[in-house]
Amino acid sequence: MSTVFDSLMEVASPKIGLGCMNLSHGYGSPLPESEALHALEAAFDMGYRHFDTATLYGATANERLVGKALAGKRHEILLASKCGMAMNPELGRKVIDGRPETLYRQCEASLARLGTDHLDLYYLHRWDKGVPIEESVGALARLVAQGKVRAIGLSEVSAATLRRARNEHPIAAVQSEYSLWTRNPEIGLIEACREADTALVAFSPLGRGFLAGAVSDPSRLEESDLRRGMPRFSAENHPRNLRLLAEFTALAEELGITPSQLALAWLRARGDDILPIPGSRDIDHMRENLAAEHLPLAPENVARLDAMLTPHQVAGARYGEAQQAEVDTEEFGESDTGTPA
Repeated sequence: MSTVFDSLMEVASPKIGLGCMNLSHGYGSPLPESEALHALEAAFDMGYRHFDTATLYGATANERLVGKALAGKRHEILLASKCGMAMNPELGRKVIDGRPETLYRQCEASLARLGTDHLDLYYLHRWDKGVPIEESVGALARLVAQGKVRAIGLSEVSAATLRRARNEHPIAAVQSEYSLWTRNPEIGLIEACREADTALVAFSPLGRGFLAGAVSDPSRLEESDLRRGMPRFSAENHPRNLRLLAEFTALAEELGITPSQLALAWLRARGDDILPIPGSRDIDHMRENLAAEHLPLAPENVARLDAMLTPHQVAGARYGEAQQAEVDTEEFGESDTGTPA
């Protein structure tokens, strides 16, 4: 089976990809379609080749957008999407459903929206804990056998769940939140990925904009912005976290790069099997992020960064109670310096 690393080489992709979610979902009002299409076309032109979307994003609007923007470029990109979590229009909320029949139906719909006959990488967006992981992965394996999916991924799972899943079928990638201020994959997931040549795709590598200095006042975010419900951005915790950010931004200035580039360069220093997928609505920021591909850090600067924004320093959990219940990742204890709870 072709790995994600093989697919990246086939399309001459940099190790930094593009998360497309925030064009349509999660961070306030969606970008107008004409602006979003222009941004995606510019991203391709500047060198991005790994594009990541999902059925959930914008209640399917993001897949339609990506399909439209990248029409005619299909064989020049690594195209990734996700299933198992979608908006239910009748209920007016998202639903996690990992039953095989649901995954088959969502895959067919995604292929149609994206204008392709196959996906290079197809993730189970969330493990439906009412369905054995082996059953959901088995369904995705049948999609591989049918040629509709090249490789299977999982999102926000623990090392133990990954090991169970790959007994059913090889897992090419695990997508998990990973950044300087969210180091949960270091508890056990990275080790489990490396056991079987599984890529770790790091979403929110800029700390949902925090590490880029883009969230100075969460109260000014749109009401629909998901960060309003995240504990790290609360009125109590955000000022404490901002004080931690000063040392980080000072190092970026010392090195003559932007904070975003420093955050991405730190992730790239973790290993070639760590693939960051920063998202942005701004073309200049996309270009800035992609430039971090070629910004190696000296060991002493990596060590300085390792000591910043550590799990026991950062105030607040990464998810609120409802979102935390949806994931299967290892978590640090409240007073932890590196031992899982």
